[in-house]
Amino acid sequence: MAKIVILTPKDNSPPAEEGLPPWMATFADMVTLLLCFFVLLLSFASNDAEKFKELLGSIHNAFGVKIERKEADHLSLTPSDLQRKEVKMDSNEKRLLGLVLRIKALLNEDDATRKSSGVNADQDGVTMSTDSASLFESGSAKLKPTASKTLNKVISILKENNYNLVVRGHTDNTETRSAKYPSNWELSSARAASALRYITEHGGISTKRLKAVGYADTQPLVKNDTVANKNKNRRIEFFYHKPARDSW
Repeated sequence: MAKIVILTPKDNSPPAEEGLPPWMATFADMVTLLLCFFVLLLSFASNDAEKFKELLGSIHNAFGVKIERKEADHLSLTPSDLQRKEVKMDSNEKRLLGLVLRIKALLNEDDATRKSSGVNADQDGVTMSTDSASLFESGSAKLKPTASKTLNKVISILKENNYNLVVRGHTDNTETRSAKYPSNWELSSARAASALRYITEHGGISTKRLKAVGYADTQPLVKNDTVANKNKNRRIEFFYHKPARDSW
């Protein structure tokens, strides 16, 4: 039987080199350089751990990641553990805070005074503000019969505390155009004086502790562009301040 012999061409290509291909070394060098570059950037940057946690939480919420929260720690705390740390205040701040709380308590005794009045404080003293409509008729400086509810509370504060009082009258920018009050200056001053006169006559408060001043429309709380805003600007302020401060 004849034999069939298949001849294959001889492979004359050079043998494969051992180890990694040459391009791999260049790629590894490039990756190493990039790593060093980003490490330098990281060393120059200032990292905020809290912001990072906040950002991480936002990402989790955006992608709907379920977060298992631990049992609330406060469930195992005693009442003494839940007490807030005392805020350090000097004696003047404590007195002002006590005065604010006392005024708010008095105003809250009646629905009328609670709705028409407000309280705020600064480093010089405490201001109790009341709508002019709760004390006076429109365009008038004559006290309403119901004004005594507010003014008697003002008297109580003066009797309980060694503070002086400045009564401040404010109006909106609508001119009165009346013969008795040619401008808002006369109207605001007359209203402040009328409230002060009630305090001296019914409270027996020394006039040395009291002052009255009218500001007309020079100190608005908000812009006089709507009826509601004008109502806010028409107000009487009772400013309590320490005797050492001659504050208007």
